[in-house]
Amino acid sequence: MNKARWAALANFFFPGAGYLIAGIKRDIALLWLAGAVTLTYVEFGIRESEPTLYWVMFAAVFIMNTAFAIDVYRHVTSEQGSVTG
Repeated sequence: MNKARWAALANFFFPGAGYLIAGIKRDIALLWLAGAVTLTYVEFGIRESEPTLYWVMFAAVFIMNTAFAIDVYRHVTSEQGSVTG
């Protein structure tokens, strides 16, 4: 698996980690990663007490993580294209 795919996969599950793997946006990547960990803690915290809100938050996090994965994939592949092209 190439660097762009690893970074996208990492960013999907741990937003910010993919940027660290790609070597870009390092300063903000740590903040995104801390925010994602905190959001996951809250997400699982409301699972029992607010099941309706849990599914709304789950969908929102899924969409957000997909966007992070797409962003890092596009960034890395555009860098690779400019280096080889």
